[in-house]
Amino acid sequence: MQSIRAYLKASYEEFVLRTTWPSWTSLQKSTVVVIAGSLLIALLVFAMDNAISFVLDFINSIFG
Repeated sequence: MQSIRAYLKASYEEFVLRTTWPSWTSLQKSTVVVIAGSLLIALLVFAMDNAISFVLDFINSIFG
C-alpha cells in the first residue's frame, strides 16, 4: 500500500510541478494544424477511393 501511495505522490508532483503546459495561443495553433491535416488526409483518402472505384468500374464494364 505504501508503494502505491508513493507512486501517486510522485505522479502528482510530476504532473503539477515539473510539467510544462503549452500556452492557450500555442494550443489553438496546434489544434488548427491538426484539424487542417486531418481534413487534408480525409480528402486525399476520398480522392483515392473515388479513383480506385472509377478504375474498377471501368474494368468491370469492359470484362463484365
